[in-house]
Amino acid sequence: MQASPSEQDVQDLLAKLANVREAIGQVIVGQEAVVEQLLVSLLAGGHCLLEGVPGLGKTLLVRALGQALSLDFRRIQFTPDLMPSDILGTDILEEDHGTGRRYFKFQQGPVFTQILLADELNRTPPKTQAALLEAMQEHTVSYGGTTYALPAPFFVLATQNPLEQAGTYPLPEAQLDRFLLLVKIGYPSEAEEQEILARTTGAARAGIGAQLDAMGVLALQRLVREVHIGEDVLCLITRLVRATRPESSAIPEVRDWLRWGAGPRAGQALVLAAKARALLQGRLAATREDVRALAAPVMRHRLLLSFAAEAERRSTDDVVAVVLRGVPFPA
Repeated sequence: MQASPSEQDVQDLLAKLANVREAIGQVIVGQEAVVEQLLVSLLAGGHCLLEGVPGLGKTLLVRALGQALSLDFRRIQFTPDLMPSDILGTDILEEDHGTGRRYFKFQQGPVFTQILLADELNRTPPKTQAALLEAMQEHTVSYGGTTYALPAPFFVLATQNPLEQAGTYPLPEAQLDRFLLLVKIGYPSEAEEQEILARTTGAARAGIGAQLDAMGVLALQRLVREVHIGEDVLCLITRLVRATRPESSAIPEVRDWLRWGAGPRAGQALVLAAKARALLQGRLAATREDVRALAAPVMRHRLLLSFAAEAERRSTDDVVAVVLRGVPFPA
């Protein structure tokens, strides 16, 4: 059983976490909320799905995180012809030169790492997308009747292009639910875009040193579980999640715009994400502001819009905004 860290250990870990955030900022211009949500997902022990049009720096952001952490990092470029064995691994035939005996040996695939960048995940068919399902949920890979454990920590960062683009395959709902957060990346402001042009077209290149190792990440993940969350905040999360279910919701827009709402896993994700955000900001107690800041990234991919909502060009973010307005904080 792990002993609780001392106050000095906690301060040291939080200082290293701040260094990670600062190091990423040396490469990524702006996008503070996106970086925060990325680190929240890591600290909460979940996985993160980044969505945005090409060219917004999604891959660069993940690479910067990999450089700031002293963890094994691998990247898979998902394409329409990618097979599950290209991700998980496969048996290869080997020969014992001493005896001449031949045997099959499992060759581990790129999923056997600590940070996995699944680039353009929705460019590959559902069969290959589903190959990540067990790895993301159980942190294991089963092949040929044998189960192999993945390294710890294991963090999947996937990027996807908007579904309106040609050549994309929608992720199965079961796999979407395995992502703690769905983070949307938008266009930078004018000042940020000018800074991006200045940084990326010169001769100088910003280097990032590793600020945190695997033991530190695991210690922070354990510490997140110890962050306090009050009964009133838990009650708010429960009410928010239940208010997204159209068959029982008291909010008219939810009944009109959704075919189904969020399940209990959304509540679990929101609790852990709120705790992780509190720790990231140096607090040991989660608040309603943490819940409101992360409600959309946690729930937007766990809601299914109705045909009426799609006809009105509504998004799941619109639903979450209505729910946040319609559910009062418990007295």
